Amino acid sequence: MTAVLERAELEASPLADLHAIADQIGLDGFRRLRKADLIDAILERTQGAEKPARTRRARAERADGDGASAGASRGGGEAEEGETAASTPRRRSTRARRTRGAGEDEERGGARRSRGTGEDEERGGARRSRGTGEEERGGGRRSRVSGEEGERHEAEEERPRGARGSRGGGPERVVEGVVELLGNGSAFLRVSPPEASDEDAYISAAQVRRCELVSGDRVNGPVRTPRSSERYPSLARVDSINGVPADAVAEGVRYEDLPVAYPSQRLELDADDPTLGAIEWLTPIGRGSRVTISGPARSGKSETLRRLLGALAGREGLQIMVVLSGVRPEEISAFSQDAQVAPAAALSFAASTDLQGQTVEHVVETARRVAARGEDVVVLIDGLDGLHPHVARKILANARNLAEGGSLTLIATATRPLGGESTVIALDLALASTGHFPALDLAASGTIRPELLVGEDGAAAITRARANALKG
Repeated sequence: MTAVLERAELEASPLADLHAIADQIGLDGFRRLRKADLIDAILERTQGAEKPARTRRARAERADGDGASAGASRGGGEAEEGETAASTPRRRSTRARRTRGAGEDEERGGARRSRGTGEDEERGGARRSRGTGEEERGGGRRSRVSGEEGERHEAEEERPRGARGSRGGGPERVVEGVVELLGNGSAFLRVSPPEASDEDAYISAAQVRRCELVSGDRVNGPVRTPRSSERYPSLARVDSINGVPADAVAEGVRYEDLPVAYPSQRLELDADDPTLGAIEWLTPIGRGSRVTISGPARSGKSETLRRLLGALAGREGLQIMVVLSGVRPEEISAFSQDAQVAPAAALSFAASTDLQGQTVEHVVETARRVAARGEDVVVLIDGLDGLHPHVARKILANARNLAEGGSLTLIATATRPLGGESTVIALDLALASTGHFPALDLAASGTIRPELLVGEDGAAAITRARANALKG
């Protein structure tokens, strides 16, 4: 390698090639050396005991410098003792060349050191700047999370870092309050309902599902202190729900396994509206019915649903929930302003199919919990056309009359029946578009086991009305 490795070639080589050479010759610690020192080390190793030229030059310069100093100190005495004029200029010129050479070497070495130091500082500063920027971005993310009041919180097992108490710290205090569900499935425990306060506690979505919590439940349990990035403490455990141990609620029978019966209690509409009157007696709706209001576009499905809401809202012992899914933006505004019940969720037709399905399922899940507690719930959905057919049928199947509990009634709009309905209200486009009301298509409408809702005589009247409609 001695014959091929020259300093000029090494100085022209990139650092990666020098590292490869150093690795081949077994040079230790070569990655920590600067390029100039690395070249010296390679030349030392490959040339054996012979020192590289730069090292010899530096040593000679140091020796010459020492000699020059000594000569300078002796020079005055020698001159006074009769040093010739010819030797004095010669010594001076040699000393000047040495001084100039040493100064140039020092300047070049200092320039290299300054350049290396500046580059290192610049690279280090850039790394520190990038790190600081990333920390700032991380701080921005933490600020956004902490400012959304639980909407980005997850279950206690899945809870974000800031929502947990300090590591190793146990529950600090026990709180009691009223549950207020959020749109993402989690909740807050309001200590002074309905007003929010800093004493409120966050309840994870997993705890809400496990304990089947609904808005209005009175809950008791310990809380953990939040970290600095979170505003609210977090409920560590649900001890009691409405005075009943939470374990008893969580270990109850699944909603799907509760015994059911055909709807037997009719929802009385008591309205002068001809369409609602026809629905009440010709296609009766019971508590726990699965109802679709079907018909082509512009046949009046949404308007019929809105009128049903007006007739049912405010009934004692009946909880109403409304979902607008895949409707026109104007309908969302009009519904929010005019309806007696504010929508639990509202999405325009611009929302994706998956998002619409998740939104409706979330509202229905809450209604299931209420029905399992023994209450009667009616969920009105406008509409099901924007959902996957399987998801729409799954949602509709949640409606049932619980034999030993409450009931969940689902009334939804759709272009055509999905199958499995207990009541179908079919609208006639020709009648609706020409202003003939009620605009029911009696041949396509009907209720399963109507005698349970209107009696035997009422069921016979429905049969006669349908027969007359077929004859006409």
